[in-house]
Amino acid sequence: MSDERILLAHGSGGQLSHELVSRVFLGRFGNDTLNALGDSALLDLPNDGSRLALTTDSFVVSPLFFRGGSIGKLAICGTVNDLAVAGAKPLYLSAGFILEEGLPYEVLERVVDDMARMAAQSGVQIVTGDTKVVNHGAADGLFINTAGVGIVPLGRELSPQRLRVGDVLLINGTVGDHGIAVMLERENLGLRSELASDCAPLNGLIAEVLEACGDAVHCMRDATRGGLVATLNEWAESGACCLQVEETAIPVREDVRAACELLGLSPYYAANEGKVVIAVAPEAADAALRTIQAHELGRNAAIIGQVVEGKAGRVLLRTSLGARRLLDMIVGDQLPRIC
Repeated sequence: MSDERILLAHGSGGQLSHELVSRVFLGRFGNDTLNALGDSALLDLPNDGSRLALTTDSFVVSPLFFRGGSIGKLAICGTVNDLAVAGAKPLYLSAGFILEEGLPYEVLERVVDDMARMAAQSGVQIVTGDTKVVNHGAADGLFINTAGVGIVPLGRELSPQRLRVGDVLLINGTVGDHGIAVMLERENLGLRSELASDCAPLNGLIAEVLEACGDAVHCMRDATRGGLVATLNEWAESGACCLQVEETAIPVREDVRAACELLGLSPYYAANEGKVVIAVAPEAADAALRTIQAHELGRNAAIIGQVVEGKAGRVLLRTSLGARRLLDMIVGDQLPRIC
């Protein structure tokens, strides 16, 4: 009998997370839809050729409130963004709550108020839900599970399998803001910073990029758990391609960079909740960048790399000195319980 146990690192979005999914879930639940491992499952609708996007997520962030957001804001934005990067228009969400005995009413009401505000801002409705209460000490205050559905228009196809050599990689702003902001709030390290989580709904920005660039947009992913590096490695593996990013091009806030250097962390692995990585055909790169930078959530957008010739499944970082090194998925967990 095995004495293996689940570790916090299995929830990091890094290498152990992928091993857990492959070993435990895909072998038992696997089918063509699930095996794609997208942010949303894409299901054919019988009438007009459009597809239904379906996603689900659970939120266990600690603390429940942090500079720039809360577990409630995170629950709505995270679900909306997973639908949007699949090319869907988000429409409806469910919300399930696991409440710990003794949770103050005021805390729950603040969380639900944040959810209501973000749903209205995102243009979605919460149409069904569930509530369970567990014994004191069994839920760390409050956990939330959401599911979301949206519609993918006829002919829209976003997938790592569409990545081609020469495709350009863009991101809509600075990396690592959410993970580092939550860590600083949680650990009370005494570092003076105005850093706030980047938690935001990206469906409006994404819709504008798709409108401007159409089929030249090949793939999108919101870089949440595991950060930018996890997203790029998932693409390189799923798309059987090699990606290269430029260290000098990746936008990082100075206070994020300073906190990471002090604590021995990397902003490239830290979670984001308002950042989307977009791969476009090279002829559409300038138009995509202009469109993103014109949006309030994309003012610090940048072209950060491209798909290159090389060994499939690899992500390379070209450093400021011109050297190249591998960017592997993290094995452990830099920052647990950040989403």
